[in-house]
Amino acid sequence: MGSVRKASAWLGLVDDNNDDERYYDDEYSEGAEPGEAWVTDPRVKVASDVAEDKGRRIGTVTPDSFRDARAIGELFRDGVPVIMNLTAMDAADAKRVVDFAAGLIFGLRGSIDRVSNRVFLLSPADTEIVNGEPAAHRTDGFFNQS
Repeated sequence: MGSVRKASAWLGLVDDNNDDERYYDDEYSEGAEPGEAWVTDPRVKVASDVAEDKGRRIGTVTPDSFRDARAIGELFRDGVPVIMNLTAMDAADAKRVVDFAAGLIFGLRGSIDRVSNRVFLLSPADTEIVNGEPAAHRTDGFFNQS
Protein backbone atom coordinates (compact mmCIF):
# COMPACT_ATOMS: atom_id res chain seq x y z
CA MET A 1 0.00 0.00 0.00
CA GLY A 2 1.45 3.36 -1.00
CA SER A 3 1.99 6.18 1.48
CA VAL A 4 -0.77 8.33 -0.02
CA ARG A 5 -3.18 5.41 0.15
CA LYS A 6 -2.17 4.72 3.77
CA ALA A 7 -2.69 8.36 4.71
CA SER A 8 -6.07 8.40 2.96
CA ALA A 9 -7.08 5.24 4.79
CA TRP A 10 -5.90 6.69 8.11
CA LEU A 11 -8.00 9.83 7.49
CA GLY A 12 -10.97 7.65 6.60
CA LEU A 13 -11.22 8.94 3.05
CA VAL A 14 -10.93 5.49 1.48
CA ASP A 15 -11.57 1.91 2.58
CA ASP A 16 -8.63 0.24 4.28
CA ASN A 17 -8.21 -2.89 2.21
CA ASN A 18 -5.09 -4.20 0.55
CA ASP A 19 -6.52 -4.36 -2.94
CA ASP A 20 -3.63 -2.41 -4.51
CA GLU A 21 -3.86 -4.31 -7.78
CA ARG A 22 -6.93 -2.35 -8.85
CA TYR A 23 -4.70 0.69 -9.40
CA TYR A 24 -2.50 -1.07 -11.89
CA ASP A 25 -4.03 -1.56 -15.22
CA ASP A 26 -2.74 -1.73 -18.76
CA GLU A 27 -4.05 1.70 -19.78
CA TYR A 28 -2.05 3.40 -17.07
CA SER A 29 1.18 1.62 -17.91
CA GLU A 30 0.84 2.44 -21.59
CA GLY A 31 -0.07 6.05 -20.87
CA ALA A 32 -3.32 7.85 -21.45
CA GLU A 33 -4.32 9.04 -24.85
CA PRO A 34 -3.47 12.68 -25.58
CA GLY A 35 -6.41 14.96 -24.92
CA GLU A 36 -8.03 12.68 -22.33
CA ALA A 37 -8.87 14.42 -19.09
CA TRP A 38 -8.48 12.90 -15.67
CA VAL A 39 -11.68 12.15 -13.85
CA THR A 40 -11.61 13.09 -10.19
CA ASP A 41 -13.41 11.02 -7.61
CA PRO A 42 -16.74 12.83 -7.02
CA ARG A 43 -16.22 12.55 -3.25
CA VAL A 44 -13.17 14.80 -3.49
CA LYS A 45 -13.83 18.52 -3.77
CA VAL A 46 -11.12 20.53 -5.48
CA ALA A 47 -9.75 23.28 -3.22
CA SER A 48 -10.63 26.06 -5.66
CA ASP A 49 -14.27 24.89 -5.78
CA VAL A 50 -14.50 24.93 -1.99
CA ALA A 51 -12.85 28.36 -1.83
CA GLU A 52 -15.27 29.73 -4.40
CA ASP A 53 -18.27 28.29 -2.54
CA LYS A 54 -17.15 29.89 0.72
CA GLY A 55 -16.09 33.18 -0.87
CA ARG A 56 -12.44 32.70 0.09
CA ARG A 57 -10.65 33.72 -3.07
CA ILE A 58 -7.96 36.29 -3.76
CA GLY A 59 -7.13 37.33 -7.31
CA THR A 60 -3.62 38.20 -8.43
CA VAL A 61 -3.15 40.22 -11.58
CA THR A 62 0.14 41.27 -13.17
CA PRO A 63 -0.92 43.50 -16.06
CA ASP A 64 1.36 44.19 -19.00
CA SER A 65 -0.61 47.20 -20.23
CA PHE A 66 -3.67 49.26 -19.36
CA ARG A 67 -5.79 46.83 -21.40
CA ASP A 68 -5.40 44.29 -18.58
CA ALA A 69 -7.20 46.60 -16.13
CA ARG A 70 -10.48 44.99 -17.14
CA ALA A 71 -9.45 41.72 -15.43
CA ILE A 72 -8.85 43.67 -12.22
CA GLY A 73 -12.24 45.35 -12.47
CA GLU A 74 -14.13 42.13 -13.17
CA LEU A 75 -12.59 40.28 -10.22
CA PHE A 76 -13.14 43.20 -7.85
CA ARG A 77 -16.71 43.72 -9.04
CA ASP A 78 -17.41 40.06 -8.17
CA GLY A 79 -16.28 40.72 -4.59
CA VAL A 80 -12.85 39.13 -4.89
CA PRO A 81 -9.88 40.90 -3.23
CA VAL A 82 -7.24 41.61 -5.89
CA ILE A 83 -3.49 41.92 -5.60
CA MET A 84 -2.20 44.13 -8.41
CA ASN A 85 1.46 43.67 -9.26
CA LEU A 86 2.43 46.61 -11.48
CA THR A 87 6.17 45.92 -11.56
CA ALA A 88 6.08 44.73 -15.18
CA MET A 89 4.50 47.97 -16.44
CA ASP A 90 6.05 51.27 -17.43
CA ALA A 91 5.38 54.16 -15.07
CA ALA A 92 2.75 55.93 -17.20
CA ASP A 93 0.57 52.84 -17.64
CA ALA A 94 1.03 51.88 -13.98
CA LYS A 95 -0.27 55.31 -12.96
CA ARG A 96 -3.32 54.85 -15.20
CA VAL A 97 -4.05 51.44 -13.64
CA VAL A 98 -3.75 52.88 -10.13
CA ASP A 99 -6.12 55.70 -11.11
CA PHE A 100 -8.53 53.10 -12.53
CA ALA A 101 -8.28 51.08 -9.30
CA ALA A 102 -8.91 54.20 -7.21
CA GLY A 103 -12.11 54.87 -9.14
CA LEU A 104 -13.08 51.23 -8.81
CA ILE A 105 -12.68 51.14 -5.04
CA PHE A 106 -14.44 54.50 -4.68
CA GLY A 107 -17.42 53.34 -6.73
CA LEU A 108 -17.73 49.98 -4.96
CA ARG A 109 -16.81 51.34 -1.49
CA GLY A 110 -13.67 49.20 -1.19
CA SER A 111 -10.18 50.07 -0.05
CA ILE A 112 -6.70 50.07 -1.51
CA ASP A 113 -3.52 49.28 0.40
CA ARG A 114 0.06 49.43 -0.77
CA VAL A 115 1.77 46.09 -0.14
CA SER A 116 5.17 47.00 -1.54
CA ASN A 117 6.66 49.10 -4.31
CA ARG A 118 4.14 48.98 -7.21
CA VAL A 119 2.10 46.18 -5.58
CA PHE A 120 -1.38 47.00 -4.25
CA LEU A 121 -4.21 45.14 -2.53
CA LEU A 122 -7.77 46.07 -3.51
CA SER A 123 -10.25 44.95 -0.87
CA PRO A 124 -14.04 44.89 -1.28
CA ALA A 125 -16.21 46.65 1.29
CA ASP A 126 -17.05 43.43 3.16
CA THR A 127 -13.37 42.44 3.63
CA GLU A 128 -11.41 43.31 6.75
CA ILE A 129 -7.65 43.79 6.45
CA VAL A 130 -5.81 42.65 9.57
CA ASN A 131 -2.33 44.04 10.08
CA GLY A 132 -0.26 41.59 12.08
CA GLU A 133 1.81 43.02 14.87
CA PRO A 134 5.18 41.31 15.47
CA ALA A 135 5.12 39.01 18.50
CA ALA A 136 7.84 40.98 20.32
CA HIS A 137 5.65 44.12 20.31
CA ARG A 138 2.37 42.53 21.35
CA THR A 139 0.74 43.81 24.52
CA ASP A 140 -1.76 41.00 25.19
CA GLY A 141 0.75 38.85 27.09
CA PHE A 142 1.27 36.21 24.42
CA PHE A 143 4.98 35.35 24.64
CA ASN A 144 5.44 38.42 26.80
CA GLN A 145 8.06 37.42 29.38
CA SER A 146 8.19 40.73 31.26
